[in-house]
Amino acid sequence: MMDAELIKSFKIQDNLNPKVWEKDGDEFKMNTQVRERLLEIAYQFIDFLGVDIVVTDIILTGSLSNYNWSKYSDFDLHIVADFNQYPENQIELYEKLFNLKKMIFNQQHDITIFNYEVELYVQDETATHFSSGVYSVLFNEWSNEPKKEDVSIDKELLQQKSKQWMNIIDDLIDSIQDDDVETAKELIQKYKDKLKKYRTCGLEKGGEFSNENLVFKILRRNGYIEKLHNLSSKIIDDKLSMKQ
Repeated sequence: MMDAELIKSFKIQDNLNPKVWEKDGDEFKMNTQVRERLLEIAYQFIDFLGVDIVVTDIILTGSLSNYNWSKYSDFDLHIVADFNQYPENQIELYEKLFNLKKMIFNQQHDITIFNYEVELYVQDETATHFSSGVYSVLFNEWSNEPKKEDVSIDKELLQQKSKQWMNIIDDLIDSIQDDDVETAKELIQKYKDKLKKYRTCGLEKGGEFSNENLVFKILRRNGYIEKLHNLSSKIIDDKLSMKQ
């Protein structure tokens, strides 16, 4: 799907989402009930991790902590921890564990607040994080308060670049049908890495409203990111299944 509604969803709102935020003097504070519920969800997830972890913060980031929220937004809830609390030779294993647990938790649970899905993630506090709106749910204060900006979006370029990536993913799906499992997995990972680098370069160069980041969001909202991430499992299932 590539329609005008997706492009329109990137418009800047006049205020932060009123279901999540309340005006407190000159600044916005998180609605008390929303904050308490997010903390409950975070603690459930931390328990689900099943390992000892010292958490330094629990933050809300993404469009629901900014002026570019829309019906496509979700609660992007990050559990922040210093990964150096683990032995150096085990950090990569913990990263993989946290990503796996995140995926399983988000698949097993369909938690929503005001119809916005809650997505959880474990973030290394030393990792670079690109977001102009970050709220500490744990300490109930802004880590980085967003500013309303005038943003010019090149809609034609967004459509063009999004269509290019959609074609790349569709072509990838077609091209690996006759490959063996390992070759297919390598190709899928190659394009996952390419897309991640494409987005990261955009964030570094132009921030949240860079064309690259907006293209990534379009692909996520129209299902192409999910299609790419589910591709490895689908290919493995197809290759290992036996038909009559």
